[in-house]
Amino acid sequence: MTKPRNILFIMFDQLRFDYLSCAGHPHLDTPHIDWLASRSVRFDRAYVQSPVCGASRMSFYTGRYISSHGSTWNGIPLRVGEWTMGDHLREAGMDALLIGKTHMKVDADGMQRLGLAADSIIGARLAECGFDVLVRDDGLWGTGPDGNYDDKHSPYNEYLREKGYEAENPWHDYANAGIDDKDNIASGWIYANANKPANIREEDSETPWLTREMIRFLDEGAPARARPWMCHLSYIKPHWPYIVPAPYHDMYGPNSFVPAARHQDELADPNPVYAAFSGNIIGRAFQQDSVRDAALGAYMGLIKQIDDQMGLLFRHLRDNDLMDSTAIVITSDHGDYLGDHWLGEKDLFHDPSVRVPMIVYDPSPEAGWHAAR
Repeated sequence: MTKPRNILFIMFDQLRFDYLSCAGHPHLDTPHIDWLASRSVRFDRAYVQSPVCGASRMSFYTGRYISSHGSTWNGIPLRVGEWTMGDHLREAGMDALLIGKTHMKVDADGMQRLGLAADSIIGARLAECGFDVLVRDDGLWGTGPDGNYDDKHSPYNEYLREKGYEAENPWHDYANAGIDDKDNIASGWIYANANKPANIREEDSETPWLTREMIRFLDEGAPARARPWMCHLSYIKPHWPYIVPAPYHDMYGPNSFVPAARHQDELADPNPVYAAFSGNIIGRAFQQDSVRDAALGAYMGLIKQIDDQMGLLFRHLRDNDLMDSTAIVITSDHGDYLGDHWLGEKDLFHDPSVRVPMIVYDPSPEAGWHAAR
């Protein structure tokens, strides 16, 4: 029988299908992801079930259409009773673990109706989309007139405070903000600040933090496990706010940008839904070249940082002889319009929004990649 493999399931948030050099981007060099792709199957036309974080992820985790699992938008709970990949893998003898983001909202009413305690093993797994949580952080800790975007505990904010970043919300004031010329906080929520370096040491920003959590699991947690494991390493970036620490903040400028794919005819007699999104504050912002340029430079810098972190992670796997026992999947929950079709963000069903990278590495000799090393 084939020896059981571990699975490293890597998901990036809001990574477009075409913003990797192995996918043909002419200026963004991602050699480490390319290295894995050269030993893998790279799916060129992979599409998600939803252009919205939570709904897309619930389809990944359940293997079902949105109309089936019912989590149709961010903040809509995944119904109690839905089987997830964690349920299926545990039944097959494999642990399912989480480091990072799921954007899953628990069906608290359903759990209460069925008498399922949140602090029980079953309840905890239902509340975490079927995963046993090592680190859960959905990475959006913004505060607005209606209060906090997310009221859960933030392990990342806790980490930043331990590192000396003192603030009520260090996620915003340091990791996702810069400093203006008067030494004031320049929020990453403001597109005009996207070309400033984030107010944080690069090694303390979100992407390296999650990579270190994964390496810590490989060094300390994985060897002690009696069963094979699937670890969902779910990164928060390159999702907005569009801001990135030095040296990545100014690596890319207009000469590196692919022109926006859009035509004036798209705005002529538009469908009302399209008109609503192209005419909202985000769509109108990304129709301005100055906004697109600022955001795109940061977006590409975030991806370059991601690729460098993949280099560290893959080297750690190689140095510890784990590449031959670990299947690896790289994908994204959705893309980013970045001004294409006169739109920003995601939400609709053009390729920039719902087409994603998908790379699957199988370490077994039968896959035939060993000869390529």
